[in-house]
Formats: sequence, C-alpha cells, structure tokens
Amino acid sequence: MKTRLISILLMALFFSAHAQEVGSKAYDIMLQSLLSHTVKEISVKDVKDNKEVIFVDARERNEFDVSHIRNAIFVGYDSLDLSPMEKIDKNKEVIVYCSVGYRSEKVSEKLEKMGFKNVSNLYGGIFEWKNQELPIVSDDNKTTNEIHAFSRVWGIWLNKGKKVY
Repeated sequence: MKTRLISILLMALFFSAHAQEVGSKAYDIMLQSLLSHTVKEISVKDVKDNKEVIFVDARERNEFDVSHIRNAIFVGYDSLDLSPMEKIDKNKEVIVYCSVGYRSEKVSEKLEKMGFKNVSNLYGGIFEWKNQELPIVSDDNKTTNEIHAFSRVWGIWLNKGKKVY
C-alpha cells in the first residue's frame, strides 16, 4: 500500500503543473489508481439532487470543521467513530465521502460489515462535489467557499473554492 500511495503522490506532482490543462482526465486516472473499487461508487452527478441520502464524512475533524456537505454525519478516519451510525436505518442509502475517495472507500467497507445494505463511495469525494460547484457548509452550518484541501499536493485536484490547509 505504501508503494501505491507513493506512486500516486508522484503522479500528483507530475500532473500538478498541468492540473488545469488535463483536469478531469488526470483526476480520473489518479482515482482509478488510488481506489481499490471494493465498494459501489456513485458520481456526484448521480447523487447531488437526492434529498433522501445520508452523507457520511470520513475525513478528520479539522477538515470537517472547515466545511462539509450539509447534514453530513462525521465519523472520521484516523479517529474513526462509527457510533453515530448505530441509530441509522441500515436500509437507508448511505454515501460516504472524504477528500477524493480513498478514506471513504475504507469506511464504506466497515459500514457494509456493520450490516448497511446500500452504501456507496462518493467518487472524487468532496473535491469533486466542490469542483462541480455544489454547496458546502462550515461548522456553524453556513454556506462557505472554504474547503480543506488536505495538503498542497492533494490540493491540486481542487479547482473550485478557497483552499484551507
């Protein structure tokens, strides 16, 4: 896994000078390489208008506090706490997201093991959500343009919004 992550980071550095030029093609190549595709994936386009879906945020608290998808349930990743999911109907549609999709894929696997029947990983994560100019909210539930870009290396994939590190 470490070798794979290093390869992805090197690819990100290579594309960083051309991120605006190659845009979604480079992003898609990075995502295809990074993700294991062990859970169902769903595109932002296919979920953006669904008001019944439950969003689950698999980033760290400092990322979530900057901004998140409205009404998302925070579970974290390094500090994973799935207890907020215990009161959710296991038949509901659950969409898990992180910055680009790696952490959310791993959390989606855990939710499936907990018995959730309709779990999907948001392909491209909150970066893709924001790149498609969909709304995000701050910790006080107000619409914001700020988004935690995780790091300057990963931030190259975020083309919209104000990057926060």
